[in-house]
Amino acid sequence: MARVPLDPPRTLLNRIFAWYSKRTYGKVIDPLMALAHHPKVLVTDAVFEKSVQRWNKLDPQLKSLAEMASAAAIGCSWCMDFGYWLSHGHGMSQDKLRDVPRWRDSDAYSALERDVMEYAEAMSATPPAVEDDLAERLRGRLGNEAFVELTAMVAVENFRSRVNSALGLTSQGFKDHCEIPARTTP
Repeated sequence: MARVPLDPPRTLLNRIFAWYSKRTYGKVIDPLMALAHHPKVLVTDAVFEKSVQRWNKLDPQLKSLAEMASAAAIGCSWCMDFGYWLSHGHGMSQDKLRDVPRWRDSDAYSALERDVMEYAEAMSATPPAVEDDLAERLRGRLGNEAFVELTAMVAVENFRSRVNSALGLTSQGFKDHCEIPARTTP
């Protein structure tokens, strides 16, 4: 159960954000409704997220795996649900998406993907537990720009997951829409 009401004041700003969310995601997302109680936090978060979307040095699938591994390590069911839906929409295989919480036991991932998820988990620990050899392997495979972006993306997901978890936000059913078989036309 959310720890803040998900029915913020119906200000013009909140109505605009709700309209954008519904147009973009098909529904008004709960983190938006929670943050809408504090307009400065909401606007700052929105501007930051738009900026993060423009980062493009790291392969998008690796970025998604890092975000989801971080969300899984923190235990943010809202982030896992939304991340599954976003990644599925960008063509990531359902096997990879489904196995993120148990990636160590899955055959779905390459060595690089495993390193990315290990790094995300290590960064998400408190305190962070990143080993030098793992960081060096990733930097060597990805290059400096993509490695810095990976590090920043995991930090961003830590922020998202910790805020959403602390506010008591849980799955909104995004993943359920991924598993509905496509209609076939006769």
